[in-house]
Amino acid sequence: MSDKPVVLFLCIHNSGRSLAARVLLDHYAAGRIDVRSAGSEPADELNPSVVAILEERGLDPTREFPKPLTDELARESDVIVTMGCGDTCPVYPGKRYLDWELEDPAGKPVDAVRPIVDDIDGRVRTLLAELT
Repeated sequence: MSDKPVVLFLCIHNSGRSLAARVLLDHYAAGRIDVRSAGSEPADELNPSVVAILEERGLDPTREFPKPLTDELARESDVIVTMGCGDTCPVYPGKRYLDWELEDPAGKPVDAVRPIVDDIDGRVRTLLAELT
């Protein structure tokens, strides 16, 4: 058992919003937080616009891939952040939940996705400050 907090980012496809949040928090936390992500209906591939923006920032999302939400993953988490999954993301009793209302970047070009990632970046930094 780790004494690091475990944060799980959830969205429907685990290819855009939750991907960006996971990569950003993992970068800023520098090992102080165990950061995970999953989707209720994982996509086949990562959102190319989100990947491009993370790479512009010097981050490497290439080891990421859309992952399914499992009971084990949720139960191991201290904080679960949902991002637009509505009723498709189950609720696990006893967990701290945050619901971030964010526009879905699916199918959007880089210039339209950049403000979404900027918003996620700010929220991730605030969450990190609360947890450390």
